[in-house]
This record gives sequence, C-alpha cells and structure tokens, in this order.
Amino acid sequence: MSEMKKAEKITGVKGMNDLLPDDAPLWELFENTVQSILKSYGFQQVRTPIVESTSLFARGLGEVTDVVEKEMYSFEDSLNGDRLTLRPEGTAGVVRSAIEHNMIYDGPRRLWYTGPMFRHERPQRGRYRQFHQVGAEALGFSGPDIDAELIMMCQRFWDDLGLQNVRLELNSIGDAAERNQHRIALIAYFEQHQDLLDAEAKRRLLTNPLRILDTKNPAMQEMVNAAPKLLDYLGAESLAHFEGVQKILRHNSIPFTINPRLVRGLDYYNRTVFEWVTDDLGSQGTVCAGGRYDALFGIFGGKPTPACGFAMGVERLLELMKANGDVHQPAMCDVYLVHQGEEAQMQAMVLGERLRDAGLDVVLHCATATGVGSFKSQMKKADGSGAAYAVIIGEDEASNNTVSIKEMRAGETENNQVNVPFGTAVDYLVDQIAGGGEEHCCDDPDHHHVHH
Repeated sequence: MSEMKKAEKITGVKGMNDLLPDDAPLWELFENTVQSILKSYGFQQVRTPIVESTSLFARGLGEVTDVVEKEMYSFEDSLNGDRLTLRPEGTAGVVRSAIEHNMIYDGPRRLWYTGPMFRHERPQRGRYRQFHQVGAEALGFSGPDIDAELIMMCQRFWDDLGLQNVRLELNSIGDAAERNQHRIALIAYFEQHQDLLDAEAKRRLLTNPLRILDTKNPAMQEMVNAAPKLLDYLGAESLAHFEGVQKILRHNSIPFTINPRLVRGLDYYNRTVFEWVTDDLGSQGTVCAGGRYDALFGIFGGKPTPACGFAMGVERLLELMKANGDVHQPAMCDVYLVHQGEEAQMQAMVLGERLRDAGLDVVLHCATATGVGSFKSQMKKADGSGAAYAVIIGEDEASNNTVSIKEMRAGETENNQVNVPFGTAVDYLVDQIAGGGEEHCCDDPDHHHVHH
C-alpha cells in the first residue's frame, strides 16, 4: 500500500496573529484593568457584530478616506448579494446599534466595546490586519466636561497599567462651517505651493486636503507647517468649548500640548480631537485616539445627537507594557496533582474535583503518548507550573488513604513535605494557601479564588 502523501502545512493569514498561552496573562491583566476602570466611570459594555453593511462605513468614514478606498475587507454575500465589510473600526457600529435600538430615548449613555478590527494594511510592529481595540463612546453629552472626562479616564489607564511615556496632544477642528472656511484657505495655500506637493498630496488636494497636514514627507514639512491653521478659523462657540476642555484638564493636572496639525481623516469628527502618543514604538506612535463626532447620528439617519469617544490599540499598548519590563507571569495553578498507579490516579481525580469545589486552581498530571512518566518527571512539571503546592499520591499513599503535600516555593527545607489523611487534604491546602502559607501563595494581587 502506498504511503499517504504528507499534507501541506497551512499557516495563518499574514498580519492576523494567534494569541499564544504565554501572552494570555498580559492580555488578561490589560483587559481586567481597563474593564474595571471603565466600570468605575459608569460605562456599560456593548457588543456589535464583526460584519456590518459596507454602506455603514462608506457613509460614516467618507468615500474618499484611505480606510474605505484601500483598507477594508469587503465582500458580497453569495447567498443574497448584500455588500458586507469586516469592521475597520468600532464607532460606526456602536452608533448604528444605538439608533436601531433607540438606546438614548431616556437620556445619554456611556458605552464601551472591545474586539477585533480589520484593515488591509502592510503589517508592521504593533499594526496588524486583524488588530484589537478597546473603545468608549459617550452618547448624548454636548459639553466640554465629557471630552475632558474621557481624557482623564485614559490617563488613569496609563497610570494603572504602569505606562510612563505616553503624552497627550489636543486640538479642536471646529464645526463644519469653520472647517469649510479653513478648507478653502488651505486649498488656495497648497495650490500656491503645487511644486512642493508629492503625488499623494496632489491626489488629496481636492478630496481631503486636511490629510495633507498629516504628511510624513520631510520635503513638505516646512511648507505644511506654514499652512493656515484651523484654530484661527474657529468661532466663539467652538473656542469656548475648546477652552472648557483645557480648563478642566489643567485643573486636574493633566499635561497636554496643543497640536494644530492634529486632524482626523474621518468625516464625522468635530471640535475636540485628541491623541495619546509615545516615542517608544517607532513610527507607530499613536496608542489611543479620540474626539467629538456630533454629526455621525445624523449621517446614519438618527436624530441629531452629540457624542464623543476614543479607541485604543490593544497590541500597541501591550508592546509598551512589555517594553516597560517586569510583566508578572502568574502561576498556572495553585496545586499540581502527581500520581503513580491506577488506584492513585482515581484518588487524584476525586481530590482534584474537591479542591476546585473549594475554589483552588488545580492541574492534574495526565498521560501523554509516552505514558504518565516517573515521579521525577512529574515533579519537574509541577515545578514548571508555578503551583504553590504539589500533592503526591503513590501506591503507598493510595493504600494508606493519605496524600503527601510538598510546598513548592519554600526552597529545600527539611519540613517542606507533610503527609496528611486524604479526608483532610482539602482543608489543609485551603488553610495554607488562604492563610498560613500566604507568603508562598502566588504573587498575583488579584488571585483570590479561595472562598472563605
């Protein structure tokens, strides 16, 4: 019989990454920290689908934005011909959902979301084709106070995550009429300097001239810096709103710099825009971006509703956390169960369930293709698991109805192993991990599984 042909190895899609077990604790730390802070500000979670109608993004983001023109994963549903898109960002879906479910009929809402987004970009450090965002959207609030509160909440994220080198840049892009006046002045200015514009800038000149201010082309920097500034075109209301945001931030000692070149490529933003940036990630310096988008509800056919929000890139923030070093690797479990012989295995499985009932995390040593392994190899696994205790049931223990309990983090002291009756093992371990053996319990401050 001919040998089966070896199957070709299938690899993941470029720019769409696996979350591996070694990185999971860092993701959990990030998610738990952010979630508890959002809750402390009164934000409620909303989950919208990953797939939305293509027109949602074309209408909301603008037909001539880079995202819509080049980066969206769009396809036709072969069953019914619908044009669908994997979401490139979260705000449009949240607003669509708020309108569809009449979420703010009885007053404003603070909402937050988390999940994967998709953009067909050139993958680079901290920037992937499937990437994750956490975002917050405050819907129905019109004053500068909510803008400032969102920014202050971000500052609390960075403080609690231990991120130092993240700074705030702030600007106001005014209202539509003010932006229009500025746009006319900007186009006139760039037309006078056409010889300095690169091909990308020339393309944007008549579609989205504000984006020229974003250029990274060194040959254009001096000319762009001298371009008309949007702040000079703001009316009294926009200026008062912007001053209101700054006043609250100053009063709460949140440092910021005003960056007149900070604009938005998305059509729905107005007034406050802000970004949190770092120099520690190379060219991908923005870790969080937000602002006010009072026009978006109207664009989607809802009642005009003021709104403000932000989104932050999870992968980039995790890179920063890693760069700051000292990322604690929590133990896999509290107790590792080692056993030899069929009767011992039966008892180990019963004990494992009882320990879990008592609130402990337990890993039971299970057989592999080469068998269960010697005591020595099992103890090596127990050590590698980070468990505070190993529980050993051999043939002697099984026949005497006892267990041996070895303290794994005590060093090689003479009395780090005790023999106790099977029936008292659960109480003994719970007491050790919750109370008496506290200094040997895992170092994770959030680790409080034991039910008192």
